[in-house]
Amino acid sequence: MLELRDLKFLSALARHRHFARAAEECGVSQPAFSMRIRKLEERLDTSIVKRGNRYQGLTEEGEAIVRHARDILEEVRSLEEIIRASKSEISGPLRLGTVPTAVAAAARLASDLHSHHPRVRLRVETVTSQAIRQRLDDGTLDAGLTYGDAARGETQHIDRLYDERYVLLAPEAMAPRKSGVVTWEEVADLPLCLLEPDMQNRRIIDRMFWEIDRKPDLVAETTELGSALLTAAHGLGATILPEVLIADLGLPAGTVSLPVVEPVLENPMVLVTPTRNPTLPAVEALRRCAVAAFDNR
Repeated sequence: MLELRDLKFLSALARHRHFARAAEECGVSQPAFSMRIRKLEERLDTSIVKRGNRYQGLTEEGEAIVRHARDILEEVRSLEEIIRASKSEISGPLRLGTVPTAVAAAARLASDLHSHHPRVRLRVETVTSQAIRQRLDDGTLDAGLTYGDAARGETQHIDRLYDERYVLLAPEAMAPRKSGVVTWEEVADLPLCLLEPDMQNRRIIDRMFWEIDRKPDLVAETTELGSALLTAAHGLGATILPEVLIADLGLPAGTVSLPVVEPVLENPMVLVTPTRNPTLPAVEALRRCAVAAFDNR
């Protein structure tokens, strides 16, 4: 008879794609972990892992077994949380992925969730929009803060939270003016620090520069908006940030923030959760907090 522990081991292996890291997560030695996977293959009379000197992936049968294993583990988790919720105590772990430009929104959401449901243990991870999509599908995230065009409505709940609008953050000596607005044409003339090209925010900005037939003057690229903000604070160059980030963090000393116009660029930011029946109580609580937190935005 299969045990839940077998399914947890197999799910960890599929997630890490590495025997040693999966064994470490499961709290056992690698030989013990490998033996457990072999025993599972014997019990099911099928090959789960492609054999070689190192991990080479799952067989077709293994991929199907992993999908069922994740469904079973989610059902068990859902049952446990529903029982706890019936006692008026929504609790348990909750995994939220956020794109880098929504970290301030994620922090606000984490604070609101904790104030209403202090027994929910929220883990926030900063990842790309593509990773959020993939990890919602494979069950390693429970929710995602991402761009609306990266969501899939047929398999997910989508709650629109706010529109991401953009501001130029520049050292005072570099800013075109101290107040008012700035155009994308003017932004293109400044030395810029932007996110890396494979990130959704950067693709949005690059598309705008392409539309006005300008190439930005890059002095640095980064995976973290915090680094871009510090680039402006230290006078190396300007950057383009979401308006909500500056509103929550405030202006660094010696910098100027100007809304970018002509055109005003807006992108909907959404909370995405998988469509499951039943839905985890903690996920429903997160959705309620998100809609309430951004109701006026």
